Amino acid sequence: MNPPEAVLRISKLTDYATVILARLACDDGPRHTATGLARESGLAPPTVSKLLKQLHHAGLVESTRGLHGGYRLARPAREISAAAILDALEGPLALTECAIDNGQCGIRSSCVVSGSWQRINLAIRQSLEEVTLAELAGLEQNPRRFAMFDVRLRNGMAGGATR
Repeated sequence: MNPPEAVLRISKLTDYATVILARLACDDGPRHTATGLARESGLAPPTVSKLLKQLHHAGLVESTRGLHGGYRLARPAREISAAAILDALEGPLALTECAIDNGQCGIRSSCVVSGSWQRINLAIRQSLEEVTLAELAGLEQNPRRFAMFDVRLRNGMAGGATR
């Protein structure tokens, strides 16, 4: 019997927040109400309202009250990174405790792998910084390509499988 696969995964709320942000990016002119965004995205209105508050607090969306009020992106979609979205909903990316704060690990003095995990964490962080909301929303003509991943996808080996 094979052990279960370990999965690094964003939460559903982060996924939903990305859907909302992509919706705002695709129609960047007028302000959108939480109710309208819920209807357009197929998400529950309370969930959309909760996420919009978090996104506003993180500075990714701006809101205006009143008759013509609503939400819109705080800056252009090409200036919002996937890392900023994750930070807003999940907090800073950290694969291990030592990646959060280089002094908080109880076995730091005898650990031989922390430097490698920190390097991996940094590589993932840099990749997330390079992908924009415009790319996530499908608004870019030539989205960034990840060469090795594209090769694996073409060869049916997504998810890190090797042959």
